[in-house]
Amino acid sequence: MNSKKKFNVKVNKSEVVAVVLPMQEHWLPLSNLDLLLPPLEVGVMFCYLNPIIVSEKINNINLEFNSIVKILKTSLAEILVSYYAFSGEIVKNSAGEPELLCNNGGVSFIEAFGDVELKEINFYNPDESIEGKFVPKKKHGVLAIQVTQLKCGGIILGCTFDHRVADAYSANLFLVSWSELAQCKPLSQLPSFRRLSLFPRHPGYYDDSIDDLYVPISTLPPTKPEILNPNDQVISRIYYVTGDKIEHLQSLANCHDKKGMKSQRSKLESFSAFLWKTIACGIDRETSGFNNFRFGIVVDGRTRLISTNVDDNNQDKSLKGYFW
Repeated sequence: MNSKKKFNVKVNKSEVVAVVLPMQEHWLPLSNLDLLLPPLEVGVMFCYLNPIIVSEKINNINLEFNSIVKILKTSLAEILVSYYAFSGEIVKNSAGEPELLCNNGGVSFIEAFGDVELKEINFYNPDESIEGKFVPKKKHGVLAIQVTQLKCGGIILGCTFDHRVADAYSANLFLVSWSELAQCKPLSQLPSFRRLSLFPRHPGYYDDSIDDLYVPISTLPPTKPEILNPNDQVISRIYYVTGDKIEHLQSLANCHDKKGMKSQRSKLESFSAFLWKTIACGIDRETSGFNNFRFGIVVDGRTRLISTNVDDNNQDKSLKGYFW
C-alpha cells in the first residue's frame, strides 16, 4: 500500500510523570567526553499493531488504549526509582560545567492521536513521516515520552533523551527494565551510577604521543568562509533487511581464503563491510566533488572494560549495568 505523506498528529494530553517515591536531591557528574561534545538529543520509537487483534493469546487483560497508557505511566513512575537520572535535569555547577541534577523534576509524558494507519507510514524517510510527529520534542528535563494511537488501533511509543546523560546502551537498559516492570516481571539488570568506577587517574598520566594527536586551535591558520551547498544536508533513512539476507552476507564473508583458512566474521562486520562497499562504489567523485568518505558504527565499549580476572566478577556485573 502507498504511504500517506500528509497526516496530522494531535496531542490530547501532556503531563509530567515523577518518581513514585521521595528521593534526596544530589548531583551526578558527566563524562569527560560529554563535557566536550555539544548537547545532542536522540530519538527512538517502537511500533505496535492493534493490541485488540493480537491479544487473542493474552487472557484476562484489557488492552484498550486508555488502559495501556495507564500501565505505561504507572510503571514509568515506578521504574524511575531505579533510573532516577532520567527524572533530573542538566544545569551548570559552580565551575560552569554542565552536570546532572537529580531533583525528581519528572519526565514529560504526552498522549496523542494520529489520523493514519500503521501500514501507511513511510518509515524509509523518517525526516518526513516521523520527526516532530511520533518522536516528541524534549522541552525540559532529560527524557520525553509520547504515546500515539493510530487510526487502525496501532500504537507508537516514541522517546527523546539527552545523550549527555544516557548513551544508547543506557537508554536500552531503561527501556528493557520499563518493559519488564510493565509486564510485572523481575528486572533482569539494575543500573549502576557509581561514577568512581571510571574516573581518570589521579594524579593524571598520559603518553607523550598524545601531543602528536592534538594541537591548540590558536595555532591553526584562519579558515576561509565555507560556501554552503544546498544539496549538502544531513538526511536520515531507515532500511529493512531480512535476517536471511544478513546470514547470506555472513556466509560470504566467512568463506575460505586463498590459504584455506576460514574467517569468523560477525553479522555486524559482514553487513558493515557490504554497506561500506555499496556506498563507496556509488560515489561519483568527479561530478559531486566528494573526496572524503567516512563510515561510523556505534558500539558499546563496556565489554572492552570487563576484566577476565575471576576476582573481578562483581565489577563486571556493575559495568554491564553501567549507566552513562
